[in-house]
Formats: sequence, C-alpha cells, structure tokens
Amino acid sequence: MRFHVDGEPVEADPRPGQVLRTLLREHGHHAVKKGCDAGDCGACTVLLDGAAVHACLVPAHRLDGRSVTTAAGLGTPDALHPLQRAFVDAGAFQCGFCTAGMVVTASTFTAEERADPEALARLLRGNLCRCTGYRSIRDGICGVVNTGPAPAGDAAGRSVPPPAAVRVVTGTEPYTLDVRTPDLAHVAVLGSPHAHARITAIDTRAAEALPGVRAVLTHHDSPATLFSTGRHESRTDDPDDTRVLDPVLRFRGQRVAAVVADSLAEAERALDAIRVDYEVLPAVLDPELAHLPGAPLVHGDKGPGSRIAAPERNTVAELHGELGDVDAALAAADVVVTGTWHTPRVNHAALETHATRGWLDADGRLVLRTSSQVPFLVRDEIAHVLGLDRERVRVFTGRIGGGFGGKQEMLTEDLVALAVLRTGRPVQYEMTREDEFRVAPTRHPMRVSVTLGATRDGVLTAMAVDELADTGAYGNHGVGVMFHSVNESTSVYRCPNKRVDARSVYTHTLPSGAFRGYGLGQVAFAVESALDELARELGIDPFDLRRRNVVVPGDPLVVTDPAGHPDLLYGSYGLDQCLDLAQDALARGNGVAAPTGPTWRTGTGMALAMIATLPPRGHHAEVAVRLLPGGDVEVDVGTAEFGNGTTTVHAQLVATALGTHTDRVRLRQSDTDTARYDTGAYGSAGVVVAGRALHVAALSLAAAMERRAVARVGAGAGEVHVVDGGVLVGDRLVTADELLAVGPLEADASEHGALRSVAFNVHAFRVAVDTATGEVRVLQSVQAVDAGTVLNPEQLRGQVEGGTAQALGTALHEEVRLDAEGRVTTAAFRSYHVPQMADVPVTEVLFARTHDDLGPLGAKSMSEAPYNPVAPALANAVRDALGVRPHALPMTRDRVWRLAAGHRVAPADAGP
Repeated sequence: MRFHVDGEPVEADPRPGQVLRTLLREHGHHAVKKGCDAGDCGACTVLLDGAAVHACLVPAHRLDGRSVTTAAGLGTPDALHPLQRAFVDAGAFQCGFCTAGMVVTASTFTAEERADPEALARLLRGNLCRCTGYRSIRDGICGVVNTGPAPAGDAAGRSVPPPAAVRVVTGTEPYTLDVRTPDLAHVAVLGSPHAHARITAIDTRAAEALPGVRAVLTHHDSPATLFSTGRHESRTDDPDDTRVLDPVLRFRGQRVAAVVADSLAEAERALDAIRVDYEVLPAVLDPELAHLPGAPLVHGDKGPGSRIAAPERNTVAELHGELGDVDAALAAADVVVTGTWHTPRVNHAALETHATRGWLDADGRLVLRTSSQVPFLVRDEIAHVLGLDRERVRVFTGRIGGGFGGKQEMLTEDLVALAVLRTGRPVQYEMTREDEFRVAPTRHPMRVSVTLGATRDGVLTAMAVDELADTGAYGNHGVGVMFHSVNESTSVYRCPNKRVDARSVYTHTLPSGAFRGYGLGQVAFAVESALDELARELGIDPFDLRRRNVVVPGDPLVVTDPAGHPDLLYGSYGLDQCLDLAQDALARGNGVAAPTGPTWRTGTGMALAMIATLPPRGHHAEVAVRLLPGGDVEVDVGTAEFGNGTTTVHAQLVATALGTHTDRVRLRQSDTDTARYDTGAYGSAGVVVAGRALHVAALSLAAAMERRAVARVGAGAGEVHVVDGGVLVGDRLVTADELLAVGPLEADASEHGALRSVAFNVHAFRVAVDTATGEVRVLQSVQAVDAGTVLNPEQLRGQVEGGTAQALGTALHEEVRLDAEGRVTTAAFRSYHVPQMADVPVTEVLFARTHDDLGPLGAKSMSEAPYNPVAPALANAVRDALGVRPHALPMTRDRVWRLAAGHRVAPADAGP
C-alpha cells in the first residue's frame, strides 16, 4: 500500500485491524499522540486529504493512494505554519501534549469560524486540553499575541515563550515514547476480576508457548520487598504496603500477571491463555464501614514495619487534636452552623498516559525513560525494590504530557524494570486510557463535617473539622494528603478553639493518590461552604466575614498545635489585596447579562484558600550552571517539565542573572545522569526550590566571570557588568571564549526548602441557575492570586486558568463512579466529562503586588493553589441563587435540579 505522509511517499502493509495512529507512529511520525484511542481527545488529529480526522479511528487499510499531514508537515521549527507561529506568540499551551492535534484541527477553520467564539467551541469539541483552560488556545487561533522576546538580562517578569515552543507546535518535541528503540518488547497486564481475592493457582505455560512471548511475570517473579507507589523525599512518608506483583488482590484491575512479548498484540493475546484460580474474599467498599469492627481487612497481614497506623481498623493514618475547648466555645457561641460535605473521586486525565521504556545500556546499567514528575525518587526506589546499587540505575524523562500529581506515582517503572532484567530486552509499558481510569490513583474522595461557632459580630470562636478520607486499596499518599488537607484550610483562620479529627482508611477500591492541592480542595469545599452559611446567618458580607477572621502577619499559623509550623513563614502577604481585587471585580461586573425567564435565578459566591509554597520536611535541588564557548549557558537541573512551566522560568532566572537571552540557556533537565539531585516537580516546588538554587548558581557564575574578566583586562578599567556573550569591563567586552581560554567556568548551588512561605487565592463567581433543568451557567469568574513577584505573567495566568478549569470540572462534571462490586463504570473520556472549550468560561486573573522574602526574585509558587477555592466559591454562588446549600460534588444538573425542586440528594449519590 502506497500513500504520502507530510509530502513523503510511504509504503506499508498494515496489520489486520490496525489504525492510522499506530501505523504513523511505527513509521516515526511522533507528532501523532495517543491520548485515548477512542476518538474523544483529538491528540492524534491529522489531515487526511485535507480533512481533519482522529487517526485512532481511521482504519489503516484505507490509506492507499491518500495523503496524510501531521503537525510536523504543516510547518517545521525553521518554517512555521502561520497558525503554529500564532500558538507560539499566544503562549497557547502548557504541557503541549494536545497542541499538535489542536493546531492541525484549527488549521482547517475559516477566518469567520476563528472569529466566532461559539463556532470555535463547537469545532474544537473533539479536542481536549487539560492544562490551559482554553483561553490561550482561543487566543492562538484568533491571532492574539501574549508573549515575546525579552532584552538581554531582563527576562524575569516578562512573558517570554517556553524554550520548547516551536518544537511543541510542530509536534517535534519528544515526549516519553517519541523516540525509536530497536528490538522493543511490550508489556500487557492481566487485571484482577475481583475486588478482593487470593491467587491460589496460576498456570502460564500456554501463554509462554505462544509466538512472540518472551516472558510471563507473576507474583512468583516479584521481589518480596514492600514499597509504596507514591514517592516522597523520605520514603518512610508512605506505608510499605505494595508489591510489584502480589498474590493477594485488593481492588478490581490490580495486576495479576504481566506478559512481555515482541508486540503489544501478541502480549495481549497471551493474557487470554493465562489460567488463574482465585479464592474470592470479603470486600469493604464503603469508607464509613471500613474502620468499624468486623469489617473485612485490606492489609490485615501487615506488621508494624509497614508504617500503617492501625491495619486491624483499615486505618492508614489518623489525626486527633484540639486547641482550647471547642465544646465549651460552641455552647457559648452566639451562632453555630454545621454541615457535612462530600467530594468524589476525580481522575487526573493527563492526556499522556503513564508510560515507561527501559533497557540495559552498554555498561549493563538499567535505564528507564519514563513519564515521571520525580525521576530521582523513582531511581532510588527502583534500586531499593530490586536490590540494585543506585549507581546501576538511570532514570530520565522527556517532556511529559501533564501530571497534576498523578505522575508522582511509580505505576509503570517497576514492572518495566523487572521485565528488562528478566529478558535483557528493551521493554515498554504504556497504560491505556481505560487503565488510567480503572487502576491509576485518583483524588481522595472525602466526607468532611464542619461546625463553626461565632459571636454576633462575626468573630470565629470555635471550629471543628471531622474528615474521613478513602485512600482505596493502598496507602500511597494516604498519610500526607490527610495531614495536609486539614492544615492550611484551617490555619488560614484565627480561632481560639479548634478541633480536628481526621482518618484515612483503606477500602477494596482503586487507590487514591496525589492530586493538585493535595487534599486542601476537599476540606476547603466544606470549610468555605460553612463560612458562607455563617455569613448568611449573621447577615455579614462573605468578604467582610473573611477579613475579620483570616490570619495576618504576626498571627501564628495554627491548626491544633499551638507551636504551629516553625518552618512556615509569612515571606510575603497578599490576602488582603486578593480579597479587595476579587470583591471589586465582582462589584463592577463584566457586562455579561444573565439569561431571562421565570426559571432562572442568579447569585454570587466567593471563597479563599491558603497554601504553603512547598512541602514540609525538606525539598532538595542541587544544580549547576556553566559557561559554554560562544556565550551560551548550560544548566543541569533535575526538575521535570510537564506543563508546570518551570523550564521557562528557570531559563528566565538564569538569563536575568547572566545578562543574556533565554534562547542562550540550554537546559539539561530531569536526568539522574546529568543533574546532581532534585526531589521532584511536586508540591509546586519547581520555582521556589530548583529556581532559587539556579538563580544563586547563576549569580555565582556571573561573579566568577566578572572576576576573571577584571584579571584579564586589569583593575581600574571601568565598571564591570556581565552581559550577553561575556563581560563588559569599561568599554572592553571580554568574550566568553576569552574567559574560557583560562579554564572552565561553572558554579553550583543547592536549596533544601528549610523555610516555607504561604500563598493566597480568592475566587469569586456570578452565576445563573435554571431551576427547570439544573443548568449552572457561569456569568463571571474572577480569581485574585498572591504569587509574589510574577516572573512570567502569561504563564502564570495560564496556570491559574488551567487550575480553575480543572476545578470547574470537579465542581460541575467529573466523578469516577464505581458500581456495587467496586468496578469503575466511567472508564473513557466520553463517560467522564473532562471540560471542553464550551464548558470553561473566561476567568479574569488578577495579581496581588507582593515580594516574597523566600522565593527567587520574590516569586512564590502558583501551580496547585488556583484549584482550591473554585468549587466552594461556585457552590456558594449556587446557594445564593437557589437558597439551598449544595453539599456534594460534582454539582451535576440532576443534583442541582433536585436541590432546586426541594428533593433530597440520596446519601449514596452524595457520598465518596
């Protein structure tokens, strides 16, 4: 069969049932991504004879005599298509995994369609973006310019485009699997059909005899070492409750066996030949029952060395503390409000699924190229689990297609490592979209009860929070999320009497894990809803009620321990500005009229959130910066890029310190062979930890360059300034090559996150709610943020918009649903509503003016924070419109309709 791809002739013989996407990638056309393989996300979009199609839906045998154009065929990095140039200029991506497909789709639009927002939303309904919130994509299509180059030495504070921008828009930036590896074998996994079972017998002989099968791995091949898939700087933060392959199965879909074969089709075919006998065991799916006496135990076999708080009560962690006397304060309070709120499982829905490719290098070292936010932590844990020296393992990443905390997990690396060591072959394991929904960890579902007491003039006197978190079958992040969830969400308020009772419990359901906000969003939904109800009871404006009770510099940041957190400081404070900015924006409106009609009701709502700028107990980065011939600068840094934007900011910080341009900065990142060390890109730490270290190292390099230049020219020759290409001493430019003629110039630095600051966000909404249908229509959305010095305004705006869009999905649409047997029933994008362009309103983003003492050039982190206040602010607006309080997320149309109609929302519908 003959056809053309990007203008070049191709001859191919498609396999029966093969689709265009896999055929193209097998021929090296990696601009075509895999996001769903179901026609839902658009990451694989190409032009087929000029028409945009999803390559995952087109049978490959239909290509004969036809022409295919990918994003790489629209333009090249040296000769961009006008739309690709527009995407670069607009800053129209974050992780960029959707961008190649988005550009190809938009290249078919007419000028009239590009100018019509409703037409754009309709035409892009088949292209999903999880990162941007779509405003920047719309800007790119419409030709709005948001970014541009910066003068030498003046990059910080400007909206410079990402270093990889032209490669991302042309589909030439390599993501995890966008490289060719000869002799590659593939892994397919057999999942458990039961929520709780023990494997009593497993026969793999028939599978092993099939053509192409190289190995079948079972629990007999698994290391005995227990570990956690969740990765932290200290591996003891999580319980050791997991094996690579375990004879006891604790949720539906858990690994039973893995086949390694020459092709994925052969591996999947062999799964059917594996014979397994199971002893089905009792299961507990409800967290409210899991910790009660007599409940089936999830990890009853684990001893004290596993660091599980109470395996006999299915409790991975619990916290009980009190400051003052809450009961007495409630009894004396003028007003008391109380309620219980429920938040659901939410899927990260990063468009690039978890994937790892592994091999042995020439020295016999194990090498893993993986989609991880934490390559150094993965390296260390793989070495621990497999009993290898750390120096015998290399882990690195390419660009990663989204993370949101989901890639702080070790979900594919362990199995690939085991397969490589068993077979000696290069091996790849790429999770499917169904895998992502059925077995990958989700946001922790929670039940949170809140009781507040206050005086008549709105001063809080008592706060009680009772939380039950469902960590699922394994405790990855179960401890940390529980402790963090009740921290800043309660410590942001001054109150002399506080009580927290929190418990994270195991159930026989898919695990929960790290997710943007790390538990704060769930508790903020309850606390901020209760505060809104308190404001109504007292007749006080909700903004004013917050002003009377939020902490201000000088106040201790306390949950229930009077000592608070001595490492947590007010490096800067902008919450007062955020409250003013959001309230003023809501008051002036945005000119969007509410729909008319007898069934529409309007309302406003707000909420706030505080977050620490990095995780506690240390977050480390060791970096190096060196001068290269010609004046370029090479940077070694361990932080991974997955849409968090740290690569861009790192280049800006280095270029600013060295008086040069960002395109002079060459980053070697997220590779355990090149960087010294980095805890990882989570907890919003990429800027305030690695960024701070890079800025210090760059300043040290600048000083060394200046000293060497003065030594060459002679003292007293004039003022000394590091500039683009060298050092200016008076009127004399000492070039980089002259400086390096004496010897190399390099500086290193480290940052350990010993001190942390706090950041703030305030969100406000004006909404219309249709009582006849339950539709919630956002008329105005505004978020004010305290991010310290804004290092890249367009990128920061995109982080806020993306976090808001993701939170709107949680608030209105998204829920991973399980049936009565623990089976996930929302295992595809089409049954799980990730917001499309039509679903996401424009959010006005406003920046407080602060300068943080702890961050690089005064910056604070702002990746997780935008998510946290959105759902409660929207729920408060719905409450204002309907006069009835929502207590469960998501606020789907059916739930809102029942609220408006006065019907009870069933606990089974509302619960986790």
